[in-house]
Amino acid sequence: MLPVFPWDKLEPYKATALTHPEGLCDFSVGTPVDPVPELIQKALAGAADAPGYPTVWGPLELRAAVAGWLRRRVGAEVEPEQVLPTIGSKELVAWLPGQLGLGPGDQVAYPRLAYPTYEVGARLCGAEPVEYEDVEELDGTGRVRLLWLNSPSNPTGRVLTVDQLRRAVAWARQHRVLLVSDECYLELGWEAEPASVLHPQVCGDSHEGLLAVHSLSKRSNLAGYRASFVAGDPVVVRELLEVRKHGGMIVPAPVQAATIAALGDDAHVQEQRARYAARRRALRGALEADGFRIEHSEASLYLWATRDEPCWDTVAHLAERGILVAPGDFYGPAGARHVRVAFTATDERVASAVARLTA
Repeated sequence: MLPVFPWDKLEPYKATALTHPEGLCDFSVGTPVDPVPELIQKALAGAADAPGYPTVWGPLELRAAVAGWLRRRVGAEVEPEQVLPTIGSKELVAWLPGQLGLGPGDQVAYPRLAYPTYEVGARLCGAEPVEYEDVEELDGTGRVRLLWLNSPSNPTGRVLTVDQLRRAVAWARQHRVLLVSDECYLELGWEAEPASVLHPQVCGDSHEGLLAVHSLSKRSNLAGYRASFVAGDPVVVRELLEVRKHGGMIVPAPVQAATIAALGDDAHVQEQRARYAARRRALRGALEADGFRIEHSEASLYLWATRDEPCWDTVAHLAERGILVAPGDFYGPAGARHVRVAFTATDERVASAVARLTA
């Protein structure tokens, strides 16, 4: 029913990279390596005495913190009843089609180059996964039930313009399709300013038919906490709440407290952005010096790079230097001549890779 878990295919190349005398520089998965900010750790520890069951919806304080952040940072006017915490964004992506009642005969559409879990979510509920380059390509006769957007994109770092987002919203509303925008990298724009689908310039005065997915994994180094949320159409949020109550999909109370602290502080986000900006700049220069061309990559935590050869040849080329990257075909056949290079490694590992690439 499901595709082969893609990361297993990378193991032989990781084994090669591990033999390098200066050690492995792992730029494949994109996991955060910097410390969790102290104020978030304190909030988590302060809520550790939590013997009772938390609620799926979380306390009003949590949902108000999310709504406040969306207003302040995203420019979206959202009320607490439009917010639902989730146990990391990946579980939401994987289980959302099924939780919405989709199944055989329905289609789930997602970008041609995309996070693999969009396809997985369709297959888990028996729906048909459909790739698209432009929403106008899609079947408007009723089979498409869920439309995924991803801006900034994983893997390419591409940012959709306000006009492109607005056109996708118009198409979805015209065809009565739920549009879900994966915006987990929204705070990591480098050469473009990402916009949310919930911004009034995109969707007007209503969030009807729209959801936006956000994660604290990258902006706050909370991948280990599984802290995220979805917000938008209050009718859909309420439906998801009822389904997730039955399924017991509850964010732990200490993580809820940590999320409140993280969303209330912008200083740690700017500090982390500065770290990533320096690593991005160093790796981009080194890759270009080694003959790579960088495409898109105006946002997110990745460089979308090519040497105009099959991606696995590039993976092997870099593995010989002790550098591990993700092959582009993990994200669809359209990525077959690219690799995704995550700049989430430590400063020391980035510097080591730069030295190898420019030697």
